[in-house]
Parts: sequence; structure tokens; C-alpha cells
Amino acid sequence: MAVKEEEKIFSGLLFSPGDPELKAIKLRSHNLCAAYNLTTEDETEKRAQLLKEILGGLGEGSFIQGPMYFHYGVHTRIGKRFFGNFNLLVQDDALVTIGDDCNFGPNVTIVTPVHPMLPEERFRMAGPEGEPVRLCYAKPVTIGNDCWFGANVVVCPGVTIGDGCVIGAGSIVVKDIPPRSFAAGNPCRVIRTLSEEDSMARKPEVLGENRPYTKEEWEKLSLR
Repeated sequence: MAVKEEEKIFSGLLFSPGDPELKAIKLRSHNLCAAYNLTTEDETEKRAQLLKEILGGLGEGSFIQGPMYFHYGVHTRIGKRFFGNFNLLVQDDALVTIGDDCNFGPNVTIVTPVHPMLPEERFRMAGPEGEPVRLCYAKPVTIGNDCWFGANVVVCPGVTIGDGCVIGAGSIVVKDIPPRSFAAGNPCRVIRTLSEEDSMARKPEVLGENRPYTKEEWEKLSLR
């Protein structure tokens, strides 16, 4: 039995994005995203139903501002209390996994497909029966819990970003970022590991009458 093109994606093999079954999945997602982008922010029930149909999973308390664009949709799984600002774009040929309590600024883009570098191979390759086909492959993206992405961040195929990271605005992330890192730039690189020196307690000029919780206070509140 021939291997389905979607199975090839998940196996990291070359696949045909023009395959009829894949095109049907993408068309469904594109149409549902278009419907979502026509809703108003207070149409919460309608938006919730559309997200349920579009995505492979979405945790409670999550909010996507819109407009938004998911290529396959069902290949993306998002955790609890996610916030996605304007113009979130996820080209989820391969699996995209986003953890709990992540916040994305405007114009965040996540891409998974990879195309041949040589132009003649990008245009045509030989399929299993020697027939000419357009092929590409895809690498999954994984984003941990408690991550904050600034505006215009681009996450490239195959990248894993650890828990608790901050990715600076305009960064293009081309390689893995370890947990609790502040990383920025093009290409994105780790600037430093986050520490108590980054606490808001060190910024009395903006605290006003507020303060960070202690670890013990936070655990007692059980807000998460």
C-alpha cells in the first residue's frame, strides 16, 4: 500500500504539497480561518467553535486576536492560556506544538516546510514512478511553556524553544534556544540566561504600588 503524503510529512520525508488529500486539509483550514477573521472580538462562542474546528488542540483560557492564518490547522496544538496578537501565521505542514502560558506579539510567524535549495530540484523532481512532481519536506517546531515572543518574530523549521524564554522583537530563530533564555537578533542568538537580575523588583521606577509575588505566595494562590 502506498504511503500517504501526510504520513510522509510526519516521517520527515519529501512529500507532494499538491496531493489532493493535503490540498483538501489546507483548503478547509484556509476557509475556516477566513471565517474566523470575519468575526468580531465579542463573538466569543463563534470564535471558540471555529478554533475547535481549525486546530489539533487548544487549551482552556486561550485567546487569538485575529486576523490569523493556519496552513493545515490540525497539525497545530496549543496549550492553556495562550495569547496570540494580530496577524499570527503558522505554516504547520509538520507538527507545531506550543505550551501553556505563552504570549505572542503582533506578526509572529512559525514555519515548518523546507524546499530544495537547487532551483531545478525545487521546480521538479522524479516521483516513485518517475513522474515529475514538486516536492518539499517539513520539520516540526516545539515551543515550551511560559514563552514570550516580541513583535515580528519568525521561528524557522525544526526549532525547539525551551520553557520560560523571551524572544526579542524582529528575531529570526534558526536554531534551538535553551530554557529560561533571553534571545534576540537575526539570526537569533542567546543574549543571556534569565535570572533574578531580570525581576521587576529591580525596576522600582516602574513598579508603583505593585510587587512580584514570592514563590510561596504564588503557590498558595494556585492561579494556574
